[in-house]
Amino acid sequence: MRTNQNIQTIDSLYNAFSTGDIPAVLGLMHSKIEWNEAESNSLSDDNPYIGPDVILEGVFARLGANHEHFSLQDVKIHGMDDNMVLATLRYDAKVKATGKSYNAQAAHLWTLNDEGKISAFQQFVDTKKLADAEK
Repeated sequence: MRTNQNIQTIDSLYNAFSTGDIPAVLGLMHSKIEWNEAESNSLSDDNPYIGPDVILEGVFARLGANHEHFSLQDVKIHGMDDNMVLATLRYDAKVKATGKSYNAQAAHLWTLNDEGKISAFQQFVDTKKLADAEK
């Protein structure tokens, strides 16, 4: 049953993100969540981000500031053992500074604690596509 609850939590997170409800997204996170952007991603410079407020400023605010648009597409959520959930998806975005768009394959590995709060995040993404769009 825990797996279904974890899947529902992560589904709620993606639904909130897609509507711009960032307070709801942050509310699903544990106060000491450890968030890691993919290596070589320009946002990985401060890995690990610890806590929702740090994620808001270090990741979400920068995504918004640097992109004309940024959305998640084709999100598929997969329940796993050990309170983990894997999401496979695509980023569809356009970088403000260069005017270049990208559509990049990504995966997110989420870990939830026994209370159902998100305690860890690891991003995997085609960082070359992101870097090429930033040049």
